[in-house]
Amino acid sequence: MESLLEKTVGEIVASNYKAADVFKKYGIDFCCGGKVGLSEVCNQKSISLADIENDLKNLASQAESAHDFDRWQPDFLADYIVNQHHTYVRENIPVIVQYAQKVARVHGENHPETVEINQLFQEVAMELDAHLQKEEKILFPYIKQLVATKSESNACMVSPFGTIANPIKMMEAEHETAGDILRKIDTLSDNYTPPATACNTYRVLYAKLQEFEADLHKHVHLENNILFPKALQLEKVRRS
Repeated sequence: MESLLEKTVGEIVASNYKAADVFKKYGIDFCCGGKVGLSEVCNQKSISLADIENDLKNLASQAESAHDFDRWQPDFLADYIVNQHHTYVRENIPVIVQYAQKVARVHGENHPETVEINQLFQEVAMELDAHLQKEEKILFPYIKQLVATKSESNACMVSPFGTIANPIKMMEAEHETAGDILRKIDTLSDNYTPPATACNTYRVLYAKLQEFEADLHKHVHLENNILFPKALQLEKVRRS
């Protein structure tokens, strides 16, 4: 980490865009003020350099553990999806919206695609907000109920939607809609490739959008390909 003391804030973000989240946490300008050295900006703002170094160091060690999701019980998998992916979506949407609005405002005249990207992301943000609530308040609780009563032959399963296939079909359709919007953003951004003259905020926006799409792919995979088929099978067994 000693080498960080020799770099500017902008250089650190350029080498690892996730560092932008750390600097945002401490109120450090990595865009227009990105040419200032890390040590200098910490002195100016009376921020603990050690704290920032620890946070930046943790970025390098963060890695997703290998899990055999298919062996997990549906209720446990549902909780994992909420804690891992729903939390990710809710934490990152406000950040990306802020960056997208700023880039569209500052660069929209010369790069009109950023205006459309801003509009599209706000659209998908609204879609996902409603989507997550439906899963957490309706579908996932029913899946947990299925798991809890799978060994009770006389348990009465009551749902407001008939068969679980109905909300699953709706969730899958909404997954497709969100995926289509992010694919449009991918195309508009030239596969998340910022212009050579892009500022750090511009670059971080594209990197965050790319990360967001990658997380959504994992999220949808866990639901469409693992959780939902398990839930359908559970309900079939319970009703047989």
